[in-house]
Amino acid sequence: MARVDVIMPQMGESIAEGTLSKWLKRVGDEVKRDEAIFEISTDKVDAEIPSPAAGVLAEVLVSEGETVEVQTVVARIETEKGAMASVERPAAGPAAASAPPAGGSAPAQERGAPPKSQGAAAPAVAQHPSTAPAIASAGNGLEERLRTRSSPLVRKIAAEHGIELASMQGTGIAGRVTKRDIESYIASGAAAAAPSMHAPAGVEPHGPAPEPWPGDRVEPMSKIRALTSDHMVAARRSAAHVTSFFEIDLTRVGRIRHRLRAQFEADTGQKLTYLPFIISVVVEQLKQFPVLNAAVAGSSIIYRRQYNVGIAVALDWGLIVPVIRNADDLSLAGLTRALNDLAERARTKRLKPEEVQGATFTITNPGVFGSLMGTPIIPLGTSAILGLGAIEKRAKVLPGPDGEDTIAIRTCAYFSLSFDHRIVDGADADRFLGAVKRGLESYPDTAR
Repeated sequence: MARVDVIMPQMGESIAEGTLSKWLKRVGDEVKRDEAIFEISTDKVDAEIPSPAAGVLAEVLVSEGETVEVQTVVARIETEKGAMASVERPAAGPAAASAPPAGGSAPAQERGAPPKSQGAAAPAVAQHPSTAPAIASAGNGLEERLRTRSSPLVRKIAAEHGIELASMQGTGIAGRVTKRDIESYIASGAAAAAPSMHAPAGVEPHGPAPEPWPGDRVEPMSKIRALTSDHMVAARRSAAHVTSFFEIDLTRVGRIRHRLRAQFEADTGQKLTYLPFIISVVVEQLKQFPVLNAAVAGSSIIYRRQYNVGIAVALDWGLIVPVIRNADDLSLAGLTRALNDLAERARTKRLKPEEVQGATFTITNPGVFGSLMGTPIIPLGTSAILGLGAIEKRAKVLPGPDGEDTIAIRTCAYFSLSFDHRIVDGADADRFLGAVKRGLESYPDTAR
């Protein structure tokens, strides 16, 4: 019999493990080559994983909800059709098992790592550095590399709170400290002696956990919801959030869009919305206000030379932020194609890990759901996020040709800018928003 191993893929250079969130096929099902057979979640992206061969799913070795190392065998496919006639479908979920990763390394538990949590159980709190057991390592072995190659997010949080990752015993592979480990460690109060920027003196990090009442429905967070939760809490803690609001008249942009729309859609096959106009103006103003395209690194400021715009996309199962790279190089048509392509692949779980990383500025558009304004949370590693409110017609008072006041119907929206007050002064944030307002209200009629 010919059998092909299906492995947990490495969805990015710094990704060392993944969570198998859902099986799309069952034991005994026929599969085609490149047909999606399971879904995974990492700390970067959710994705559907295709079958490496055509045949029948013979074995499932990793349960839904289980987190395993990359290169772990999660299933096997029998490539000889008909050889599975005698295979019985399991009555319950598949048994959890895993093969050692490529390179002959022993499984995580044999290397001294703590057991993996099953299902939605929360991982144990990382041990206090003073009580964590010593780690047997030559300094450059797999365990040490995995430990020191914690995700950039974990390293950032550790640096901000004065936590030494090398002395912590986490719940990830070979004791690797995960986001949830370090957040739990901070929330437990163990890091109280370290510098903290988010909690005033005397404020408890958390209260008692709520208890379900009779008739309540309790369900575990999905992987993407848990990751979003971790990210939002870390982002809120790491930046000094302030939000400014401007009302912007989009009547001129609306007229240009109406004039270009039919020909644009005929030429490109893409629907022309307000968002490409907004992105093009925002990027031009980021060049004039570089601190809005910057990041805090300890006591330094990193001014980004790239203009990579993250666009928040609401999905039925959560939120994801794909990134338009080098947005300053794109025309209206290029921005529209990039927007539609990324949004479509986000909804069908076909984004690559690198396509949700590296944003230097983010735009979120809750206005499509009717929201007038909001105070979005600044993503980690950036200094600002722009929120777009609902675009609607309003009665506005405008000066007439002879200086008298007149009432006119205008297409308007509220724009909100949340910025990191550690490096962005309120005056600069308001000047930036004012410049975006002027750019949109005087958008060139020669736009293409």
